[in-house]
Amino acid sequence: MFCPECKSLMFPQKVDGKNLLFCKKCQKHLAFEKDECYVASKKRDKEMLVVESNAATLPKAKVECPKCLHNEAFWVLRQTRAADEPETKIYRCVKCQHSWREYG
Repeated sequence: MFCPECKSLMFPQKVDGKNLLFCKKCQKHLAFEKDECYVASKKRDKEMLVVESNAATLPKAKVECPKCLHNEAFWVLRQTRAADEPETKIYRCVKCQHSWREYG
């Protein structure tokens, strides 16, 4: 997730038993519940969390949802194949939360 203040990447942190997202640049803290996120990957004892409830901080695109035909969706890029191949753009509809992929 990106900081709503300075747009820098926020990192998970546990302070006094509370789950927080912490911005190293502007020192902003945001609280989140464990059921709002999941561990997307774990490498060398570092976890990458994906926070579902904060999808509003993701970039939006004017693209038509194949399910409800709404014309706006959040999107992220993921490297789903080999490094020498283009990344995959994953969309999530703003209205119905339907997700779909577009391969580069």
